[in-house]
Amino acid sequence: MKLRVGLIGLGDSWESRYLPALRALADRFEVRAICHQVAHRAQQVARELGISAVDGYQAVAAREDIDALLLLSPQWYGALPILAACEHGKAIYCTASLDFPADEADEIRRRVEQSGIAFMVEFARRQAPATLRLKELLATRLGKPRMLFCHQRLGEAPSGKRVGNHRGTSLADRDPTMHSMVELVDWCCYVVGTEPTQVVGTRRKFSAEEDAIEGDQTCNSFYEMLSLDFSAPDQPEGGPVAQISSGRYIPSNWPEALSFRPPADLQIACDRGIAFVDLPSTLIWFDTAGRHMESLESERPVGEQLLVQFHRSVTSLVRNTSGLHDAYRALSIVMAARESHAQGRRVSLEDTP
Repeated sequence: MKLRVGLIGLGDSWESRYLPALRALADRFEVRAICHQVAHRAQQVARELGISAVDGYQAVAAREDIDALLLLSPQWYGALPILAACEHGKAIYCTASLDFPADEADEIRRRVEQSGIAFMVEFARRQAPATLRLKELLATRLGKPRMLFCHQRLGEAPSGKRVGNHRGTSLADRDPTMHSMVELVDWCCYVVGTEPTQVVGTRRKFSAEEDAIEGDQTCNSFYEMLSLDFSAPDQPEGGPVAQISSGRYIPSNWPEALSFRPPADLQIACDRGIAFVDLPSTLIWFDTAGRHMESLESERPVGEQLLVQFHRSVTSLVRNTSGLHDAYRALSIVMAARESHAQGRRVSLEDTP
């Protein structure tokens, strides 16, 4: 079955991930229309693909010749295209990680569940070859995780966009670390394979005046860190601990510093070894036999794997909304970490939805 899809936004990965994936999967997907806040960009892509450039996400969602929406960038729309898709019964592929305010995210989850549509949140880190190989090693050679260290050093804000802009409805527009923290939390939970029970959070924000280094007045600095405890009540010795952080703290006019010695995407210490992961396909691990370096390749690029999963979820007779629940869980954990920072205490996740 070929899915007829409409594009809502394009995002930074259109040329590198989604366009090649859609071309490679032409037997499964047929793009029919595009909506983009920049009309010239929409018309350019429409001419390239031979499709229609539509004025507004509502018009895309209402089209009878479209089965699903690929929400590739939230832009200023925020959650509105998701709600429109629910109203018109269209499946959704979402790259936004539900990084919306907690009450809005809860409403999205409720509407999606009521509508009965297929809904998939993009968690690209899960499908990276290095992650899949790491899961194999945890089950065979490395043993159970003990400690995880996961850090993402954010680059400068997109050109022409000021950090702290409140025009967008997505938190990513005014909260630079939210999107990355939600994705990193989900990744660590996926690697560990169990639910965290407690969280401690720390946040720092520095004003533009404090960041004014050699005339750079546009790059605000942010840093956010949380510590997840995966200990269960029946583990007197304690369970795994994950330290997750994300921040923008290098001025944009220091390009060499931005690319200097980036930390590993994930470091994980286990019962019988330790591993260092650099996405998408580099994994270095150590055990009693010494050092092992693996440069992994996949039969399909990550973008194709994700769209194949989406096609399967839409055409399957069994409805799968696990991605929606995982995204909401990760968002709830990040919000609980911020509550921890505000109150200066450890927060239990037992009551987190």
